[in-house]
Amino acid sequence: MTDAVASLAVSLGDPAGIGPEIIVESWARREAAGLAPFFVIGGAGVLAQAALARGIAVRVERIVDPAHAANVFQHALPVLGIEDCSYTPGEPDRTGAALALHSLEVGTRLAREGRAGAVVTAPIAKAELAKVGFGFPGQTEFLAAACGHEERDAVMMLAGPSLRAVPLTVHCALSEVPGMLTRELIEHRARIVAATLNRDFGIGRPRLAVCGLNPHAGEGGRFGDEELRIIYPAIEALRAEGLDLTGPHPADALFTPRGRATYDVALAMYHDQALVPLKALDFDEGVNVTLGLPIVRTSPDHGTAFGIAGKGIADPGAMIAALRMAGEIAARRAAHG
Repeated sequence: MTDAVASLAVSLGDPAGIGPEIIVESWARREAAGLAPFFVIGGAGVLAQAALARGIAVRVERIVDPAHAANVFQHALPVLGIEDCSYTPGEPDRTGAALALHSLEVGTRLAREGRAGAVVTAPIAKAELAKVGFGFPGQTEFLAAACGHEERDAVMMLAGPSLRAVPLTVHCALSEVPGMLTRELIEHRARIVAATLNRDFGIGRPRLAVCGLNPHAGEGGRFGDEELRIIYPAIEALRAEGLDLTGPHPADALFTPRGRATYDVALAMYHDQALVPLKALDFDEGVNVTLGLPIVRTSPDHGTAFGIAGKGIADPGAMIAALRMAGEIAARRAAHG
């Protein structure tokens, strides 16, 4: 990590979920995990109680400026701001949702202003946030709007040790997917993925493998014609631009060990086509990273897990992986200007 990289901002997530405890556990493991300095926005009391419930010694220290985080980080968990609420694991409420939204908004703003090297978002409960005015399907769409970009520009990539996968359509009903798939969508998002893997992950010429939509990738039109009408023409157009794409591949074969060795990222046609294999392979280390925006954003690829919150059993692996990835991307961007 260079001196030019600001500390990472961490949004609290829903305080009734596992976010607070995996944040404090990540801080406790900061040296062994090699994490860059980070600070949390709000919830100092929540974090202190989460650490106590988890049985780990974490000193929480409030800061008034993100620039102070790096100095505090070595001996205490820095928390920006006085906003707080009661710690009620497993029992979400409007007060907690309001704190989660405030934390997300401030973290995003600080990243946009360059006062945070990245924003790492802990899990939210979308239904709870909707009660306090959150009008987006998820945090990815919120981030796009906050950065002044269209939703299509914010590309969700799930990344773990075994797999990187991008769902080209995300938060929508499965019945809506065929109507949402267009050549333009596939081409636009594939370009973003290729460019970001090159810039943020240091992959010189990324290999993109594209899933089919239908069983057997349509079997030549017998099981659906989206591959012939939409997906294959998009692949051909991108190849003509010099991108390294293959497909459309039957999704049931693309995620086998032998299949995964042939590409750097899989482009899936819908949410579960990407997330099921990622979570099956890398659930405890899976990271949701947003591509295509001017800021760096990562998140653990799991939810609030209200059912186990406060019980001391939530695995911090995905949060640690998200923090590590955010730090690495921020450092790479700083090094290359």
